[in-house]
Amino acid sequence: MNYLAHAYLSGDNEDVLIGNFIADHVRGNNFSNYSQGVIEGIRLHRKIDAFTDTHPLFQSSKRVFYTGFEKYSGILVDIYFDYFLAKQFSHFHRLSLDEFSANVYSRYTKNIHQMPESSARFLSYVINNNIYSNYANIRGIETVLTHLSQRIGHNVLLQNSIEVFQKNEVDLNEKFNHFAADILKKFKIHDFGFL
Repeated sequence: MNYLAHAYLSGDNEDVLIGNFIADHVRGNNFSNYSQGVIEGIRLHRKIDAFTDTHPLFQSSKRVFYTGFEKYSGILVDIYFDYFLAKQFSHFHRLSLDEFSANVYSRYTKNIHQMPESSARFLSYVINNNIYSNYANIRGIETVLTHLSQRIGHNVLLQNSIEVFQKNEVDLNEKFNHFAADILKKFKIHDFGFL
């Protein structure tokens, strides 16, 4: 799951939300600079990643991208699953996607002092490009993949995976729906008052 899903799975706890956002920028297990809630968010992020990476539906979804994108297939499925979440957001949350995104951005910004510098830089990119809301359209996905390709370098063009995705969209959407039911059950998302 990518950043939108991680924010969604953080529930209503602001510290958990922050920890979940910065987790990819925190190495190892030295959490001495963080509050207990932020630490909980970092650990939640890692649990979500571990659950996702080993889930049979996620693994079978990766195979769709093996031709041409095998090395990056997990990243692609993370992003395309966020696309499905964004497209169907009203089925998952009481707020609209735009309202949820604005609320989350506000909480991130308020807590930027708790973030590593790399997370703060990434937050600027997220907000300036309204990434969470733009996950809901294929042009937004193209922008994310293009920027990611530029960061990776080595002539990687992840945006070219869109054609493969669109050919397999119905099947991938079905897999996402079943996967979403499993991850919501695993992390008891209903406890946060979401739909």
